[in-house]
Amino acid sequence: MRTKVAIIGGGPAGLLLSHILDLHQVGSIVLERRSRAYVLRRIRAGVLEPHSVRLLRDTGLGERMDRDGQEHDGSAVVWGDNQRLLVDTRRFTGQPMMTYGQTALTEDLYAARDRAGSQIIDEADKVQLHDLLSDRPFVTYEKDGATQRIACDFVAGCDGQHGVSRESIPPSVRRTYERSYPFGWLGVMALAQPLPDITYANHARGFALASRRSATLSRYYVQCDPDTKPENWPDDLFWQELKARFPADVAARITIGQVVEKSITPLRSFVAEPMRYGRLFLAGDAAHIVPPTGAKGLNLAISDVFYLSRALSRFYSTARSDYLESYPAMALRRVWNAVRLSWWLTNLLHRFPHDTPFDQRMRETELGYLAGSTHAQASLAEQYAGLPFEP
Repeated sequence: MRTKVAIIGGGPAGLLLSHILDLHQVGSIVLERRSRAYVLRRIRAGVLEPHSVRLLRDTGLGERMDRDGQEHDGSAVVWGDNQRLLVDTRRFTGQPMMTYGQTALTEDLYAARDRAGSQIIDEADKVQLHDLLSDRPFVTYEKDGATQRIACDFVAGCDGQHGVSRESIPPSVRRTYERSYPFGWLGVMALAQPLPDITYANHARGFALASRRSATLSRYYVQCDPDTKPENWPDDLFWQELKARFPADVAARITIGQVVEKSITPLRSFVAEPMRYGRLFLAGDAAHIVPPTGAKGLNLAISDVFYLSRALSRFYSTARSDYLESYPAMALRRVWNAVRLSWWLTNLLHRFPHDTPFDQRMRETELGYLAGSTHAQASLAEQYAGLPFEP
């Protein structure tokens, strides 16, 4: 087989890249290690920045999102004695956020690729990348017991933290920056009407978050020990702990519903550089991971795809490689800004194992300053809404 761009990974980043390249008449083949059913079962992010929303609309992927998603002004933070702050992106940036689950977006992307007759090879095993420093790279994989080969011009590594793409960059070239946090999030998906606002809670018992996936589907989290197991949290205990971490008036509005999914998410900040090695370009979780506190993971994948699809389409339409050359630095500027915001919010809103009373007073003072300063709120809202894509 031969294609212009071999895309490793069939999650949102890989599927969106294939979709946008197709709009520019650039052919691609997507290789995914898992089955489609497995990919669609993964529960991930649900908050989209305005720039992500605009890109999805501009590329013909906005119909279901605009129908089923929910625009909102931002997110609320509660702490202490019922103190509250709204990170108001509509007020300070003129742009609302959008709640729309990553699973739904992945379904939309699969449907769009199916309509276009694109080639997505699921359950591709033992993927390997070859001759990345040459102008004739190729990819091999196993399917149904046979080894297959795809010749290509470029390889896009969109296969996440545990994929082969990043590991194909030699250790002598690859640099990684990492921070692991001493807690995780216990996440629950429930058939329950969500709160009007996405609400973060800083509480003596630990962090909590009330989010949404649809008008009838809620997503809740509580900070937990990273080594705990979902089975250690029976439903009754979870609901009790969740409500205990919110002010009484907020807790009273939380609707208890049937739990349909329960999982533990470790919290980690991770960046790999460079995001290019010869004809290989990394995008999404293959290059970076952020704590979900800042709602940046999916949005960073979308911004990477914007920059990379623009670079590749420019190359094929004009033979210019300037955007290909600038892709790593341009993508990483946005990545590091998002990593900083997610790191800062994680430190601000969580309790750490060795916290002192001084540490918590500093957090409460910082939150109080945010609540009382329109300049500080404007800065946070700008970062939460996401920096604009570079021209």
